[in-house]
Formats: sequence, structure tokens, C-alpha cells
Amino acid sequence: MKESKKKISKRQFVKYTLAGIGGIACAPITGLFGKNPVSAIANPPEKLWKWSREAMYYTTTPRGLKCLRCPNECTIKEGELGDCHNHLNYNGKLYTIAYGNPCAVHIDPIEKKPLMHFLPESRAFSIATAGCNLACLNCQNWSISQKSPRETRNFDLMPDKVVEAAIESDCESIAYTYSEPITFYEYVYDTAILARNAGIKNVMVSAGYINEEPLRKLARVIDAANIDLKSFKNSIYLKLNAGKLEPILRTLKILNEEGVWLEITNLVIPGWTDDFDMIREMCDWLYKNGFADNPLHFSRFQPLYKLTQLPPTPLATLTKARKIALDAGIKYVYIGNVPGTEAENTLCPDCHKTLIKRRGYRILSNNVKNGKCEYCDEPIAGVWE
Repeated sequence: MKESKKKISKRQFVKYTLAGIGGIACAPITGLFGKNPVSAIANPPEKLWKWSREAMYYTTTPRGLKCLRCPNECTIKEGELGDCHNHLNYNGKLYTIAYGNPCAVHIDPIEKKPLMHFLPESRAFSIATAGCNLACLNCQNWSISQKSPRETRNFDLMPDKVVEAAIESDCESIAYTYSEPITFYEYVYDTAILARNAGIKNVMVSAGYINEEPLRKLARVIDAANIDLKSFKNSIYLKLNAGKLEPILRTLKILNEEGVWLEITNLVIPGWTDDFDMIREMCDWLYKNGFADNPLHFSRFQPLYKLTQLPPTPLATLTKARKIALDAGIKYVYIGNVPGTEAENTLCPDCHKTLIKRRGYRILSNNVKNGKCEYCDEPIAGVWE
């Protein structure tokens, strides 16, 4: 069967991705090239679909192959895909079919991830494949996260080519983002190793829904992460996201233990996650568990996907949530998706002067010098160079 993906030169690739920078605040570009019609079920993936690899974490059971990558632990029968839409049981082996075929490629400012304390003003070469192991009602990238790689328009971009393109486009990091990097784990891991060997940082933007063993392995090649802590109640995680809270809390602890620079995002959704008592409980937990120095982002919800009937989050709600976090002892608290507020800026937790002034994803001034406040010499947590 003839492959329909097109190969392009590095120069052409960079030209296309750079052309997207003007729309950097919008959704990622999705596949400039032809949709791949190859059926991974009808044809052996190891022979006819080059975008497959044997999965790294699974075991055999009498009911099928049990994937051990994330807490869903799907039992996948022959010829079927797991809940993430991109792990396939074929001939008694589990394959990822999300390898080297990203459906979204973009060059972003690192502040878009959002990472406010990691290489400010640098650029991240951002990639995603189709698929996600959660099913959030509010997903902003549902058109790729709730699809299989067989249903999206994809790039032909193997790990070595990702690194080459990142270098040629002067990006200091590669970001695995937009959908859920845990579901294209093997692609992330192999790319991250090559990137680290080339002196490029690796950034993961994730919901953090992953089991401990694969997380610790991945954390050793990841430099920074932004994890969505979507709520602080199991009942909300189940109904809103089809997941559970405890695995995400474990992920936060492990990333800190493994030395990954960590920032945390909490999307405040009216009627779902805007309970101030719950927000206070979340902030108290973060403080007591050693996350006082990790930036916390309260992000404004916009009506999307299956929650279009809800209004955007009021600024007053976000402002109150930020005050709760600061009162709980979190040193760096930001408001996201509301350009122009003072809560975009980084303040010194000691002298309270503005250190980094921002407007959207642009930095207007930066007074963090050698990792310290220029005014009072207070150390400012982060990775600054």
C-alpha cells in the first residue's frame, strides 16, 4: 500500500513552522500534508506502517494485553486500540501507532506552555500526536486529543528529524504538548534522549496521568514540565476528565523528587472547579508537600468542546483564587489567558518588586540576574539560563 505522507527538507520544514508564529496564541497547526490511509489493523504495523513501535509498558493476560503506562491500565483485545486511541494489540504484541507522525508542529514562546520560570524568552519546538488517555469535557484540542493518528493529517518527522528541525530553527527546547505526551510516550522518550545529547532541553506539558515506573524513566530525560492539576476532588476528575486525582498528586511529587523543573496549572471552570474551599485545600496541600517555590497558574476557562454553554471564568474569580494561593504560602502565582493583568508578572517574594514584566507571551523587562532578585538578592526559583 502506498504511503501518502510527504517528506520535506529541513529548510522547507522550518519555513512552514516559522510561518505559523504569527498565530502563536491560537491552536497549533495540524498537518500540512496528506492524511495517511494505512490501516494499522488490516496490515502488520511492523511492515507497512513505519509510524509504529512496540510499546514499552504492557503485559499479557487471558483477556488481552494490559497496558501499564497509565492508571487506565486498559486491557486491549486483538485488533483493538486502548482508550488513548494510539496503542494497538496486533498479533499478541502492543504497538504504539503514534511514533514519528505528529499531527501538530509549531514554534512557540516558552511562556505559552506556560512556563514562566524556565529559560524566559526562549523558543520551544512543539509537537503532538493524536490521542489522549483522558476525555476532558473542556478540552481545547479535542480535534486531535480524541482522535487516533489514523484520523489526523500528520507530518513525517522521526525523532532525529525533530532534533534537527529544533536546532535549525534556533529553539532551546522541544516541547511535547497540545494533546497528551504520555500517550505518545515512546516517541517522546526516544526524541528526548537525542535532544539531550544535542544540548536541547525537553519540556512536557501534561495532565500527569501516568504510572510511577514509566514516569520515573521519562523524568530522567525531561528538564521541565507543566502539569494540569485539574481539580482537587476525585468526583470532579471522574465526571469532568474521566480520571482520578491521586495519580496526578503522585506525579507532582515524583517530578520534584527527580529534579524536573515543575510548574502547575489549574483551569478554573465555572460550576466545576471554582469552589474556593476546594482551591484552598489544593493550595494548602501544595504548600505542605513542598511546592511553595513551584509557580501555580490559575487559567481562565473559555467555552469549548462539550462545555460551550458555560461562560468564561470571571476575572474576579481568578483574582480571589490567586489571593488564596498567596495566603497559603505559594510564592509565585499567575493568572493565565487574561493578557494585561498584573498577575502575568513575576514578583520578588521578599521585596515584592516586579522582576519580570510580561504582556501576553512577550517579556517587557527582566530583572532576575543570576537567578536572584536584582533589588534585594533574594533567590528566585527557576531555570534561568
